[in-house]
Amino acid sequence: MSGNATTRFDNVSLLSVASTLPSRVTTSVDIETRLAAALSRLDLPQGLLQRVAGVLERRNWSPGETSDDATVAAGKRALAEAGVDPSEVGLLINTSVSRRHLEPSVAVLLHHELRLPSSAINFDVANACLGFVSGMSLAASLIESGQIEYAMVVNGEDADEIQVNTITRLLNTDADRDGFMSEFASLTLGSGSAAAVLGRSDENPTGHRILGGVTRAATQFHDLCVGSVDGMFTDAKALLKGGLDLVVSAWKEAAGEWNWSSMDMYITHQVSSVHTNAIIKAAKLDRHRVPITYPRFGNVGPASIPITLVEAQDTLNRGDRVLLMGVGSGLNTAMMELAW
Repeated sequence: MSGNATTRFDNVSLLSVASTLPSRVTTSVDIETRLAAALSRLDLPQGLLQRVAGVLERRNWSPGETSDDATVAAGKRALAEAGVDPSEVGLLINTSVSRRHLEPSVAVLLHHELRLPSSAINFDVANACLGFVSGMSLAASLIESGQIEYAMVVNGEDADEIQVNTITRLLNTDADRDGFMSEFASLTLGSGSAAAVLGRSDENPTGHRILGGVTRAATQFHDLCVGSVDGMFTDAKALLKGGLDLVVSAWKEAAGEWNWSSMDMYITHQVSSVHTNAIIKAAKLDRHRVPITYPRFGNVGPASIPITLVEAQDTLNRGDRVLLMGVGSGLNTAMMELAW
């Protein structure tokens, strides 16, 4: 693996990572109760979301809560935990799939609410569920080059509208089983926000070193998962196979430069039990070193990796090796190693 596919960083650390979760819990039983008429018409059993995806519940924003406000809250906590003043931040990258409008960027609102200086570069990066890791890699590159001292990578997802639209459509159309299953993934989505602060390792010795990683693309599969607020449509079988082939090929080619077979923890993008089990088997990972959050939070898109890291970070010890692993629709994959 050569060129842009491999990155190494000598002086960049993750200083903090924080998350904000919605207060409203939506169970899979709740969703399937709303879909009872469609399930009955298609002769599909109750319990599909739990049995097929392993998703018991997910979070949704309550009245008065928004993904933007939650992202700001996560960002403020991340800054406080890192001991970084907003005036020191030189870059803000928003990686959210969710957005209320096409322009301006979501980043400008977050930049304003976080009270970052006018000198802080700010923009959105879109790379489906891989966005947060892509944002971290880009931020790390700018820190390593000396252009900035501190960067924030943030994400806020709102699954409410897409789920409402999907349920309404499934109830009001004569979709067959294949049509129903093509929208099944929309019902596993959850909402949440996360933020991370990155800085120079030599100036922040208590941080967690970002060592580098690999990326790989299989964009011939660009049409296997296509989504908007109206709905997300997937070819689940082909998507799983294409994603696994991509991850395994990247894993094997990275073996020449990276030794990832015995990491202390693997933080994977949270999709479902099927996806997680397939990744564990294909890469021969130790299941006990793969924390899971999809049963409680569902698939929170790009926020899944940082939220899972937040949930697991109290179990990590200084010096532990952590691998972030993600796959995004398109298809793209990335793996990034941290020295905790």
